Amino acid sequence: MKPDKLPSLEPGDFYFNEQGYMVFTAAYHLKRGFCCKNGCKHCPYGFKKKSK
Repeated sequence: MKPDKLPSLEPGDFYFNEQGYMVFTAAYHLKRGFCCKNGCKHCPYGFKKKSK
């Protein structure tokens, strides 16, 4: 899937954390089909941001 054609959001694709931010689930990342390399909390592709 190309980044310009993202899947629509459905229940279970995200939740809101205590700070009010939308957090995508691993299920959504898999449905999206690629890693954005932003270090997402539930990244199923194994990408981890390097700490400073």
